[in-house]
Amino acid sequence: MRIVLKFGSGILATSKGNTLDKKQFDRLSREVSALVAAGHECVVVSSGAVAAGLGALGLKARPEELALRQACAAVGQSKLMQLYSECYAEHGFGVAQLLLTHGDIDSRTRCENVRTTLSCLLARGRVVPIINENDSVATEELKFGDNDRLSAEVAMLVGADLLILLTSVEGLLDGDGKRVSVVKDVTSVAGLAREDKGRLSVGGMVSKLQAVRLAVDAGIPTVIASGRKAGQIEAVVAGRNAGTRFLPHEA
Repeated sequence: MRIVLKFGSGILATSKGNTLDKKQFDRLSREVSALVAAGHECVVVSSGAVAAGLGALGLKARPEELALRQACAAVGQSKLMQLYSECYAEHGFGVAQLLLTHGDIDSRTRCENVRTTLSCLLARGRVVPIINENDSVATEELKFGDNDRLSAEVAMLVGADLLILLTSVEGLLDGDGKRVSVVKDVTSVAGLAREDKGRLSVGGMVSKLQAVRLAVDAGIPTVIASGRKAGQIEAVVAGRNAGTRFLPHEA
């Protein structure tokens, strides 16, 4: 199975928000490594560069100024990848960095180049591609999406069998605060999306549902699940009742 997993800033940073959470990286890398070892092909779309750069620039919170957020991303991206590299190395895997913009996906030539590179990496079986938006030059993710849309675009680009969006909540919640297990029509639950989000999160549930719509319209099952709860990735891939599963229209 080819799987795209999206990790948002809210599950990668510590509670203080100005540094990365090493324990989270250890666990998430271990769970993804287990999937790859079992024969799955995994691509990770990861936020976190801005959070990683805050402390280095002496900031205690995500800045409002766009140029300063881009500076944080420029500093933090290498820290983000260094931590991923260390964590995956413990399980015998390497990592590959791909920094993309939406323009890379929109351009036929560049899009094909990205697809070819990812296909080559996945075929090797010992490297986990880590994709982030090129936040030091692009502004879309910094202003709107926290990589939600990019993860859906990557899932379509590589022909993924499953897209998993890991966030700080257990899935889409209904009006009573209970998790919705399965959704067959994204439009029918649009009203459940709440605007609230964590200090370091950018997109929130509205952005995630927009990404879900892109993926399921392309025939890709998508799950929104907790990135703070151990075992959720394995449970989702196994088809167990974890998170909120959105079914493609033909399902």
